[in-house]
Amino acid sequence: MQSIDERYSRQVLFSGIGAEGQRRLQNSRVVIVGCGATGAVLSSLLVRAGVGYVRIIDRDYIESSNLQRQVLFDEADAAESLPKAIAAQRKLRQINSTVEVEAHVEDLTPDNCEDLLEDVDLIMDGTDNFETRYLLNDYAVREKRPWIYTAAVASYGLTLNVLPGETACLACVFPVPPTGPVETCDTGGILNSTVNFIGSLAVTEAMKFFVGDLQHLRRTLFSFDAWYNERSEIRAASPRPDCDVCGKHNFQFLSGRAHAHISMCGRNSVQIHERNRPINFTELETRLAPHGQVRFTEFVLKFERDPLELTLFPDGRAIIKGTTDVGVARSFYARFIGS
Repeated sequence: MQSIDERYSRQVLFSGIGAEGQRRLQNSRVVIVGCGATGAVLSSLLVRAGVGYVRIIDRDYIESSNLQRQVLFDEADAAESLPKAIAAQRKLRQINSTVEVEAHVEDLTPDNCEDLLEDVDLIMDGTDNFETRYLLNDYAVREKRPWIYTAAVASYGLTLNVLPGETACLACVFPVPPTGPVETCDTGGILNSTVNFIGSLAVTEAMKFFVGDLQHLRRTLFSFDAWYNERSEIRAASPRPDCDVCGKHNFQFLSGRAHAHISMCGRNSVQIHERNRPINFTELETRLAPHGQVRFTEFVLKFERDPLELTLFPDGRAIIKGTTDVGVARSFYARFIGS
């Protein structure tokens, strides 16, 4: 078996890390929320770098349209409709068996974020929607836990380091979440090179944090358009005194008082939040078989009844594909799964 020293030898040679920095990496703990395009890059690079513990949280499953940019997954994963967190965990353990990788097939919400985000040194953003990012920001500021915001769409990527109490938080920079149409991978597309570029920058910042080189942490909101070669940085070195979150401690997303639209990147779909409703896939297959096509694994059950497709998780949560109408999705769920 390859020794740990040999595995990281080229990284240890870099003066910014060295042997002591590598030891710090191996003692570090990170949670990555979302393991699609950005999250796959974050988790792959951190595991290869030897960060000792990586927790992955993702609500979604793999489809063939993901393979263009989500570097941890392959055609077999898409054919099996594996949950992204499970497929990522399997791949990452093959990449580096010395790293502890923990997977959670869940949607991060105000009800479960304290359990899912606890006991780590750093939170990293691999999500695709503003609601979850503002929830992360609320939690991080309240708990004084550093986190790194990262986003990419089309050829444009941006990232921000948030050190609560020291630098600007997400709400300092973007006080009001977008309320109108927002460009997503489904409307604007996405370049895999953009995802890899901005994810790599975020991982570099994470490594600086883990090894204790805080003086070189970037204190700006950095953005770059890889296609049009446009670059900008907005100063974010200090919290804004009148910030609703880090100034006034008004944690409306953490309290559940704010509910923004959740866009599922690349999907014409609606997510149904039914929690703690245990599902027996074997029994359900028998009940659904007369009404459409059914197949299931230990992780998901898929039910197709034209024009809709339901992907059901063991806790009762579901993704209804083929509509953006919440009423239609809920009616479909109630009719075939139960109300």
